[in-house]
Amino acid sequence: MILKSKVLFLIFLFVHNLFAIDVLVSKNNIAYKDIIKLSNLKIVKVEKLQKTCKALKINDLKKRKYISKHYINKKSIICLKDIKIYKKDSVIFNFGTIEIEKDGIIVYENDNYITIKKRNGKLEKIYKNGIK
Repeated sequence: MILKSKVLFLIFLFVHNLFAIDVLVSKNNIAYKDIIKLSNLKIVKVEKLQKTCKALKINDLKKRKYISKHYINKKSIICLKDIKIYKKDSVIFNFGTIEIEKDGIIVYENDNYITIKKRNGKLEKIYKNGIK
């Protein structure tokens, strides 16, 4: 009788792990509009997910770059609704022999300076004569 219960317990442990789903979980906090990197994630087995969550897969992360739509807490499951595809927005400044590329989009431009908005939301003013 004891042998049967031990065998049943071992079978239960193996079967229990078969129905688990592999998901990506954040190792640390991910900021708003931060690039999702594989080094910031770990694989965890979960028995079930929320109905609204479709988990991000490693293959998707290897094919494309993603950024977060909002702040993601540490140890949270990364769902497809939490991320979007990364689109590189950059501005190239040409100062004759020197070219500078900055991440962001042009917000305002006049004869003296250009104001760009960085990915994190901060504004940066760059003067056309090369001063910062």
